[in-house]
Amino acid sequence: MSSIYLINILGKDQAGQIASLINTLSYYRVNILDISQAVIHERTTVALLIEISEETICASVLKDILYESHNLGLSCQFNYISPEQYEGWVQAQRKKRYIITLLGREITAEHISQLTRLVYDNGLNIHNINRLSARKSTYQSHEDRSVTCIELEIRGDAHDFKTLRSQFLSISQEFEVDIGLQEDTPYRRHRRLIAFDMDSTLIQTEVIDELAATAGVGQEVSEITRLAMRGEIDFKESLKRRVALLEGIDISVLRRIASELPLTEGAERLIRNLKVLGYKVAIISGGFTFFGRYLQERLSIDVLYANELDIQQDKVTGFICGEIIDGQKKAELLTQIANEEKISLEQVIAVGDGANDLPMLNLAGLGIAFHAKPIVRQGAKQAISNVGLDAILYFIGLRDRDAAI
Repeated sequence: MSSIYLINILGKDQAGQIASLINTLSYYRVNILDISQAVIHERTTVALLIEISEETICASVLKDILYESHNLGLSCQFNYISPEQYEGWVQAQRKKRYIITLLGREITAEHISQLTRLVYDNGLNIHNINRLSARKSTYQSHEDRSVTCIELEIRGDAHDFKTLRSQFLSISQEFEVDIGLQEDTPYRRHRRLIAFDMDSTLIQTEVIDELAATAGVGQEVSEITRLAMRGEIDFKESLKRRVALLEGIDISVLRRIASELPLTEGAERLIRNLKVLGYKVAIISGGFTFFGRYLQERLSIDVLYANELDIQQDKVTGFICGEIIDGQKKAELLTQIANEEKISLEQVIAVGDGANDLPMLNLAGLGIAFHAKPIVRQGAKQAISNVGLDAILYFIGLRDRDAAI
């Protein structure tokens, strides 16, 4: 009967080490059942799971590996793996895999401690941990706004994923980090469409509030907006009431506001990279097409759906042309675009901040509540509340070193 051994090798990283170790094994009838290597700050850790045939003398194999490791300045440890242990390990690899994405301006031991404790308490096991973000220089300014991302691959069957997500959200709020949890399906790295809400998502303002301020009805419109975003008032009715207050605004005001729209942190970098990866980019907004068209040109947006302000003789009339885009309509349009692109909704990312975004967020394979109200964070699959839009690149597993720009 063959024998299985786990070999752990540790020491200073040098070029050619793996080649030398595997070359030693190649002289024997050895199967490589698993292999991994990690290098942190010039220190390497190598793990080899090998199967030695019954015709081969195990002691000779292990002795030669030990000798070669010593010559390379590496320490070496062997562990015999029984057939029962190996079979148990193989079966465990077939359990569902999930990806946890931990994001923050900085990640501390306390953040990881809180996270890993919850993973353990929920009956899950951590299989791999990787850093996706670039390493930070010690010379960087304290005002540096870059993001740190740690990705954990976990396996097992959670006691209650709804509760686990809620616990992650509590950690996010307490420690100002963001935590994503996704099943590791083939779609995770192969999404093809991203759809954004516009106001307070792709841009850092609510355009209708900007318009209201110029018309002297800011307080009245802001109050209606707050109620709508919290889901406390029907969106269609609230929009009609707000737009009615804008009657008489000159088109020159719209043009000025459109030219000064403040993009959300990370928006340009995110869209540039997704374009390189072949994504279609859409805006599906309860805002206005007048402003969406400016963004469409500026960011090379492929598809735009928003509400059409009625403008007569260069003045806002206080009415909307055509069907109002509310939450349900956003979901319908998302489905329509996916069908036109001949892709599954699992290949879609949707991003928004308001209650009217929830239908499309929950329809998409990856739905992200971005800097959203509490009711939206709780109702969405994922949430980002502490970093910029380009952090979405980490949710699809893209490392900083692989980003095009």
